[in-house]
Amino acid sequence: MRQQHFTTIAVMIACGILALCSCRSERTETDTQRPTDDTRAFVTLAEAVPDAILEIRYYGTYNFVGARIDGYEQPTALLTRVAADSLRAVSDDVKALGYRLKIYDAYRPQCAVDHFVRWAKATADTLMKPYFYPDLPKDVLFPQEYICEKSGHTRGSTVDLTLFDMATEKELDMGGTFDWFGPESHPDFCGDPVTGRYTGDNSKSPVGRSITELQFQHRMVLRQAMLRHGFKPFNSEWWHFTLENEPYPDTYFTFPVKSL
Repeated sequence: MRQQHFTTIAVMIACGILALCSCRSERTETDTQRPTDDTRAFVTLAEAVPDAILEIRYYGTYNFVGARIDGYEQPTALLTRVAADSLRAVSDDVKALGYRLKIYDAYRPQCAVDHFVRWAKATADTLMKPYFYPDLPKDVLFPQEYICEKSGHTRGSTVDLTLFDMATEKELDMGGTFDWFGPESHPDFCGDPVTGRYTGDNSKSPVGRSITELQFQHRMVLRQAMLRHGFKPFNSEWWHFTLENEPYPDTYFTFPVKSL
């Protein structure tokens, strides 16, 4: 009986420890998503990276929603100082190759992400479908995580961008538009981004779309410049990069996009 009693106590203690660890893990995960409106670590990108061209899509109406997005009060871009410093190095790199950076989006407040979620759930609103998701029914955008309730952009060290060719005075042809929902936007579409080798494999496209070898190589020029200066790519968007050692990996910022 004494041995059985001790065994029962041991099991209870073990279960208690497991429960405590589980609760601690759950609390930690919740606590990491800290909202704040503190702007002190941020800079205006036009000042930090003066060679960059800004086309802030969510301030205007040419975006997948078709309206100005909540929280975009001015057509400007903000980043944490450390991310902006690294982006300045990228800008200097590509400028030597005859290009400039063109910025579509940088810091994104949480209210903008909330706006995207509301739009995704309003399945009858398909105003911009022909331009950004012609191959997909709108009701799959949220479950397939094209739209999510949290975004790395709200942590302040993520940027959406492309290259502008100074010789032609046009955007470099990447074979697809910013915010295109579909496998054609994936960095590995028609090629291997690790080796930089074009394969022409377009089997992932639901309707047989493709990009050329030159378009794939243009994507690689941007990707390699970002990688050289500490940014990591996103596996479903060729235009999306986050600073590898971002300073606020657990913080979601809430202040609006406007000049600081």
